[in-house]
Amino acid sequence: MYLKDLVKALGISPYQIQPEDNFLISGITSNSKAVKRGFVFVAIKGTHQNGESFIEEAVSRGAKAIIVHSSWFMVHGMGNRVIIKVKDTRRALANLAAKFYNQPSKDIKVIGVTGTNGKTTITYLVEHILSEAGFNPAVMGTVNYRFGGKVLPSYNTTPGPVELQSLLAQMRDNKVDYLIMEVSSHALSQSRTEGIKFNSAIFTNLTQDHLDYHKNFQDYFSCKAKLFKELDPRSLAITNIDDPYGKKLLKLTKAKKITYGIKARADFKAEDIEFGFAHTNFKLVAPNKVLHIKSRLIGIHNVYNILAGAAFVSSRKIDFQVIEEALNNFRYVPGRLERVNSSNGFSVFVDYAHTEDALKNVICALRQIGPRRIIVVFGCGGDRDKTKRPKMGRVVSSLADFSIITSDNPRSENPLSIIKDIRRGITKNNYSVIADRAEAIKKSLKIARKGDMVLIAGKGHENYQVFKDKTVVFDDKEVAKRCLKSTNY
Repeated sequence: MYLKDLVKALGISPYQIQPEDNFLISGITSNSKAVKRGFVFVAIKGTHQNGESFIEEAVSRGAKAIIVHSSWFMVHGMGNRVIIKVKDTRRALANLAAKFYNQPSKDIKVIGVTGTNGKTTITYLVEHILSEAGFNPAVMGTVNYRFGGKVLPSYNTTPGPVELQSLLAQMRDNKVDYLIMEVSSHALSQSRTEGIKFNSAIFTNLTQDHLDYHKNFQDYFSCKAKLFKELDPRSLAITNIDDPYGKKLLKLTKAKKITYGIKARADFKAEDIEFGFAHTNFKLVAPNKVLHIKSRLIGIHNVYNILAGAAFVSSRKIDFQVIEEALNNFRYVPGRLERVNSSNGFSVFVDYAHTEDALKNVICALRQIGPRRIIVVFGCGGDRDKTKRPKMGRVVSSLADFSIITSDNPRSENPLSIIKDIRRGITKNNYSVIADRAEAIKKSLKIARKGDMVLIAGKGHENYQVFKDKTVVFDDKEVAKRCLKSTNY
């Protein structure tokens, strides 16, 4: 593709590109170190660095067109490069990437899943049901990106726009029918999903998270709402009607609307819910149909996740019997209340819960099963929203019988400083502090007795731990397994 064709994505007439400035584009990037000969370099002002500081490096590596920010638009040649000034470089990068890869989202039905909690589980559920119904789905989210038999590591819940469009193009080549993707508030704020045509959007809930990035809670919601505001009338908006922000979204979208819930009147509703150690049973009341669900996923929060998944797939005209069978034979989501086998008379679970609300949901889910005691191992991530730390401490202290506060991913912060912030929210004397995460897990299993439940929270599927000067291999599930096999734990 030539520059004069690519710039149409920016609303620029190809006639504004002079013949001597036109060239065959080999790639697009906002990373100066990734530039190769014939690339377009988009200089983005990020949180920590300004891309304009790396223009000369990009040119030296072969960039022939540079996109920069300006309050006024202009295209002009400058020696061996073309400078294009735009008002929003992030949107420009996303739209250029979509154009470069020939708008792959037009050939795939893209479902965006957003909200604070539940996104990953919903993507797994929808993927499973679609697969059982004979479709070829793909998933992009926190755990990994997978399609066509490939499983790729996930470095961001929602990747940057160039990687995102490249993956979409690969999915198109693999004849993918549906992409179910987690859409983070960061991605929406940074216009990473600009240029994607969403077929549907699913909203889970909204509780405090990422306030280290967003100005306030309203800004957090506004970012989530962008996904629904941009849906066209032929698209589908599926919202949790029990969440007040789910109700607000219904007023903000032009799309067709489907609701799900437990308390309020909804299109997809759960009734007669029964919680057990191995299953959650309930009636899923859908329009003109009742499904009998016996799911291996436990807890009220997973009832909501199942309702959301069922609400979407039913819109695909999939037979309700297929949906019911798929929901009932679905096994688990990595790191989401995932059991660790124990023959010691107590139960062990690993979960990704790393917000106040997620911890509340998971602990309450375990409490409903009727354990003797609940013991929780948890910490908080460094370089993230500090205001949620005492709140997480408070909710664990109030809902669990005993907790061990430890390190999560401290990143550049001192683990003991993070733990000090957590302790500020605790008023009860039902906890201990062990900064070493492996030792904390070992201690939790050592004090557990018959009938107890141990919850190791915060990292879930992650197999690493991030410190200031290093990243080490660390998997909560594997550490727990090793401890349980040892006679000395």
